[in-house]
Amino acid sequence: MRNCQVAAAWAAGRTASTQHMTTDGDRLWSYNLVIGFTEDDGSKVAIDYTAPHFVSMTTSCHVGLAKRVADWAEPPRKDR
Repeated sequence: MRNCQVAAAWAAGRTASTQHMTTDGDRLWSYNLVIGFTEDDGSKVAIDYTAPHFVSMTTSCHVGLAKRVADWAEPPRKDR
C-alpha cells in the first residue's frame, strides 16, 4: 500500500496503513502525530504541520497528501 492510498482511505472512512502513515477511518497519523481528523458531520480536516509548524520532511509530505483529500486544513492547536 502507498501513502496516497492511506490518505484516500481516511477520506472514505476506511482503515489503512503503511509503515509510517495510518488511519482508523476517523483520524490520520504520521508516525504517532495526528495530522487529520473527522468532524461530527463527516468533514475531513487536515492539520497543517508544514511551515511554520514544521515537524519533519516526511510529516510535511504526509500532510500534503491529507490536504489533497481533506475538506479543509487548519493549523495545529494546543487544545487538540
